[in-house]
Amino acid sequence: MKEINEEYIEELRDLIKTQDATQLLAAINDMHPADIAEIVSDLDADEALFLLQLLDDETAADVLVELDEDERGDLLELMSNEDIARQLEQMDANDAVDVIQELDDDDREDVIKHIDDVEQAGDIVDLLQYDEDTAGGHMSTEMIVVNENLSMPDCIKTMREQAGDMDEIYNIYVVDDDNRLKGIFPLKTTITNPSANKIKHVMEPDPISVRTDTPIDDVALDFEKYDLVAMPVVDSIGRLVGRITVDDIMEQVREQSERDYQLASGISADIETDDNIFMQVRARLPWLLIGLAGGILNARILGGSEDNLLSVLPGIAFFIPLIGGTGGNVGTQSSAIVVQGLANGSLELRQAGKHLLKELGFALIIALVISGLIYGYNTLFPSDRATATVTSLAVSLSLFCVILFASLFGAMVPIALEKLKIDPALATGPFIQVTNDIVGMSIYMTVSTWLIHTFSHLL
Repeated sequence: MKEINEEYIEELRDLIKTQDATQLLAAINDMHPADIAEIVSDLDADEALFLLQLLDDETAADVLVELDEDERGDLLELMSNEDIARQLEQMDANDAVDVIQELDDDDREDVIKHIDDVEQAGDIVDLLQYDEDTAGGHMSTEMIVVNENLSMPDCIKTMREQAGDMDEIYNIYVVDDDNRLKGIFPLKTTITNPSANKIKHVMEPDPISVRTDTPIDDVALDFEKYDLVAMPVVDSIGRLVGRITVDDIMEQVREQSERDYQLASGISADIETDDNIFMQVRARLPWLLIGLAGGILNARILGGSEDNLLSVLPGIAFFIPLIGGTGGNVGTQSSAIVVQGLANGSLELRQAGKHLLKELGFALIIALVISGLIYGYNTLFPSDRATATVTSLAVSLSLFCVILFASLFGAMVPIALEKLKIDPALATGPFIQVTNDIVGMSIYMTVSTWLIHTFSHLL
């Protein structure tokens, strides 16, 4: 296969400029749609559209599905609604919905009107009613369905009639006369039970399924828990309406991981490296401004400390970064563990109290170790021998309190956000860092002030 590099892209660009369709098609002949999509992503929108229009409808549709949303959106803006409709006819209904959702309402309706395949148009309209973050919003209606009362020969005949439009066949879904899901029918069964009188006698009853309104994150957990490659989707009364496959779930997990990583990094919107400067500023600036406000507040706390602590106990200034950094690190660790537990299902909200007790035990041990080490360091290497004892106690006691607060606060915030139906990944980013900086500085100044008054006879 031809290596896709900058030189190869430039060769294709030259062919596009000269509109040499024959050579251009020969250059990408037999390429997988995902590879063509990689090429398209490196071209300008006009160049990409020219290339896409040379492909047959099925390949062009596959390429559109492989593109990310921004690149696909740029192409859709240049395509007529008739062309878009022709591509949608070649896609699975769930992929078509992903594409059509990027259009505004007027264009969306017009595109659906131009779809000649009435059944496909109906499937798209049906799927558009579901929230995109639910099982219904990710399911496909393409599947093989047989009645439980069919004999094996009739079942095989029905399967052959439905299999022509299927890309992958994982299971056969068995329904009753009211289209309620009754079981699944693995392909292996057609070999091991070739003369079954009725399918319901050899099917696997009561399969694992999800309802259309199940959050997609919960669906992903079920796929992992039960080691599935496909799962049927039913409505509120148990009628079979679609299926979700593992590739749909993997895409969702990847997107969620990217969103969580950006939230944890203080990025408030989904952005890519090729997004324009203004989009990046809008996504990245808010938390930086919050961090700036936190820094100003810290400076106010430090400057407004009673009796000007730094003049009385100058040695504590050297440990300000240590207090803030340790609190931020501990808090981020605690919140990351909770967010991970909530995401993979190992931590449920009803277990929150138990986890907080465990976190408290961890915090006590860590606080004792770290504060003890810093006390020993200050004793051996005092920054100011005249005030060494008070400085050592101030830093150690403050670190102990800051670690306890940061650990518990870092664990409680994502739990609270989860209860409020807010993405708990927010808790692993600058929010924890800024809060711990402010609280840590307040604790440091308060403890230092108290120690100065307590040991004033030594100063």
